[in-house]
Amino acid sequence: MATLSDTGIQLVQNLAQRHGLSADAVTHMLIAIQNGNGSMAQFNHPEFGGCGQWMRGGMTMVSDLFNNQLKYRVDSICNDISNELGRHQTSPFSGSFQSQSQNGNNSQMQAGGAIGSGSSLFLPDPEANWWPQDLGVPNALGAQNQVRYAYFAQSRRLAVKTGGDIWVYDTKDHQIGGFSQQQGVGGSITFTSQYGTVDLSTLPVISRNGVLQPAPSFVQAPLSSETASVATCLTSQSPVLRVEPLAQSDVAKPVTAPGQSVKSTDGDNIIETLERLGGLRDKGFVTDEEFAAKKAELLSRL
Repeated sequence: MATLSDTGIQLVQNLAQRHGLSADAVTHMLIAIQNGNGSMAQFNHPEFGGCGQWMRGGMTMVSDLFNNQLKYRVDSICNDISNELGRHQTSPFSGSFQSQSQNGNNSQMQAGGAIGSGSSLFLPDPEANWWPQDLGVPNALGAQNQVRYAYFAQSRRLAVKTGGDIWVYDTKDHQIGGFSQQQGVGGSITFTSQYGTVDLSTLPVISRNGVLQPAPSFVQAPLSSETASVATCLTSQSPVLRVEPLAQSDVAKPVTAPGQSVKSTDGDNIIETLERLGGLRDKGFVTDEEFAAKKAELLSRL
């Protein structure tokens, strides 16, 4: 949770008095705009009519679509906050993910860069730079519910912090642009890339808490115990999400590649070999053509 500095507290009080809003409402919008790199915000507060979006010089959306007075009020406070953020920013805004949580309850919190980094309005975030330092500087940061993200495009790595654990994924050739956190039984974390929406669990895990994982290692994406309900608001009160690795026995065992000769031994089991090859094909490690060629070779020995 972001903590305001003395300067930030004084600014909130001044803006609240100027616009006739509560300090809580102004603080909520201040954090939302800071997370939106000073030029946009996703918010959810009763004094602003619930859920809404704002973009500097662009659209202002509120839940009461035809309430122009409310739109003007939101645009006015957002522009004042945006100007103040620019004056108090001590370093450039960082890149941020466009993230969305599917849950209609609780309050909304925009996903974005690390709060407190580069603004005199906030105290420094004690958890800033939480990712493994050998990854360098992230291209984009995100924070949603109890989950944090750091994306390193050049090294093709994604760091995810959830439930106190830090996971590092191989992003392959994905160019990640955002995240969505699905709530509910069977829910998961997905991300968007040039290939569309992809489940995080499909990425290979490189390490967990600095410990290298067996390759290939895939994990089930974090699950939530709450019932999902579709909404455009983000939530800041979801339960802690957990990620568990596959058991060691689930890691695929190496088999002879197609085209190589198989040395027959007394313990050879052709049917078992075919089953394991089928599993590798289903996981994408063996193509259909390679599987068919190997299958024909093995069946010819029966």
